[in-house]
Amino acid sequence: MQNGIFLGGGGENYAQKQNLMLKYANRHGLIAGATGTGKTVTLQILAEEFSNAGVPVILSDIKGDLSGMALAGRSEFKLHDAFTKRATKIGFENYSYQACPVTFWDLFGEQGHPIRTTVAEMGPLLLARLLQLTEAQEGILNIAFRLSDEEGLPLLDLKDLQALLVWVGENRKQLSLRYGNVSPASIGAIQRRLLVLENQGGAKFFGEPALALSDLMRHDAEGRGRVNILAADKLMASPALYSTFLLWLLSELFEELPEVGDPEKPRLVFFFDEAHLLFEDAPKALIDKVEQVARLIRSKGVGVYFITQNPADVPEDILGQLGNRVQHALRAFTARDRKALKLAAETYRENPRFETETAIQEVGVGEALTSMLQAKGIPGVVERTLIRPPSAQLGPLSLEERRSIIEGSDLKGKYENAIDRRSAYEILSERANQAAKAADEAEAKAEELPDPAQREFNAARRYSGSRIGRSSARRYRPKETFASAMSSAVIKELKGTTGRRIVRGILGGLFKGR
Repeated sequence: MQNGIFLGGGGENYAQKQNLMLKYANRHGLIAGATGTGKTVTLQILAEEFSNAGVPVILSDIKGDLSGMALAGRSEFKLHDAFTKRATKIGFENYSYQACPVTFWDLFGEQGHPIRTTVAEMGPLLLARLLQLTEAQEGILNIAFRLSDEEGLPLLDLKDLQALLVWVGENRKQLSLRYGNVSPASIGAIQRRLLVLENQGGAKFFGEPALALSDLMRHDAEGRGRVNILAADKLMASPALYSTFLLWLLSELFEELPEVGDPEKPRLVFFFDEAHLLFEDAPKALIDKVEQVARLIRSKGVGVYFITQNPADVPEDILGQLGNRVQHALRAFTARDRKALKLAAETYRENPRFETETAIQEVGVGEALTSMLQAKGIPGVVERTLIRPPSAQLGPLSLEERRSIIEGSDLKGKYENAIDRRSAYEILSERANQAAKAADEAEAKAEELPDPAQREFNAARRYSGSRIGRSSARRYRPKETFASAMSSAVIKELKGTTGRRIVRGILGGLFKGR
């Protein structure tokens, strides 16, 4: 369809076509359901349809299954007959196999083009979330970012931040008078978290060349939107890095893209898989940030679709912003599950033909409850929908196929080689080297003074009249004889208590006699 994308067939015998209107696609959406109910296939179908409509897509590939979108499906595939039968049942007349224009990305640079950003662009709020810092530690991180601006110390990669934190620790007494207490323990805790992040591969994410957002919003020669697939199978081992990266990307889109109002179709669609990772243990400031972005980014022409197991994983204020919904099956094994199931059913506009709560438990694999925004942005009545079959390959690519696509990309070579330009680490290292050199020169100059008395005076030692090394200077003492030793002992004794008593006795006797 020219003004919508086809999801599948609903209603009686699944004969009623269910479409997502492109005009309302930037009102965001939700794909929910238990594991194994078909969420990933639904995500692939939506990405295919958006691409065909000329809308670029960003999605994360958690299991590697979505890489197959780069190739067309094949008639030899084991599900070919089932796909063809389903297409006929839902009235999908033009169903055929077709590949999508795909660009592969990878934070680690192994399964796609590397993605980088600078520490400064990440900002203290998201970085504190990534490092899971306390309030006091986040305060010190904010001080470091402020000093970066004031002192002209660019923060590009992790070693820049590590070096700046060392400088903050060395000058904490002066900084505490201006910014409040700067605790060495807090600085040490931040440094340890940075070390953990570095060991997890996060150092590859921070640096240059930084990702240009325009490279995520490209089209192929036929006008189809490119599907940007982020390899996330290895990234999922670091959930905080995964969720913070996607939130950073969403924030960058919000900050950089201009206002476009209500376009006829989105400029970009962003799929956030495993969305519950974003909200687990997230501080209120971060939740407020996500809500703000979700509420305002639609005017930038960006649609955001969260994929998670249960709608309850998404905070209520954000859930209310998600107008287009696909609900796969949910299971209710515990009292908590039944409560979540009931709450999920209540978020849909009721259909008199069935009970929503019962239908959520009954829908099979490849089937879902759908509710899309209709005219004037009104939520549609919930429908049991048989999801259309995919056109691209279902399943992962081989390593050779992936490598061939990466090598043939027009972005090849743009991000592969990291650039390490002069920044905070280099500037602070230069300052330290200059200070050490100045100290060495001053010491050497003092040693070269011709007058020994002046040299000893500058070295803060008493002049003895002979050349004495700075590290071994001692006061000159003549060699003692037995007589001189006895004299010293007598004098020492006379200076003591016994000596003073003897003197007083002698003097008293003399004067008493008079």
